[in-house]
Amino acid sequence: MPSQPTSKLESFPNPAAQRDYEIRFECPEFTCLCPVTGQPDFATIRIRYVPDQKCVELKSLKLYLWSFRNQGAFHEAVTNRILDDLVALLAPRKLVVEGDFMVRGGIHTVVEASFP
Repeated sequence: MPSQPTSKLESFPNPAAQRDYEIRFECPEFTCLCPVTGQPDFATIRIRYVPDQKCVELKSLKLYLWSFRNQGAFHEAVTNRILDDLVALLAPRKLVVEGDFMVRGGIHTVVEASFP
């Protein structure tokens, strides 16, 4: 397998740092594990941000999100960790991460975390 999951995010210089514009990603195949039962949780992760000097490199984002596949994490924790890691990498003007988790036990969970 040529690609492996990794928690290392990468960036590149923003080609239009002089203006505000929004970048949006939708990642409909996110998985992690329930930290209580060990069963898989499935979600769509939506990321939208206004970059400052850096933009996130997409292959690294894909491999980063893939790295959660075998980790136990509550929905709230994983959504906030993704936000924190992207803010640390990018220092964006604005960033929002939404974790839209599939129904488990009859409850549909959506967690939204934002910066600033």
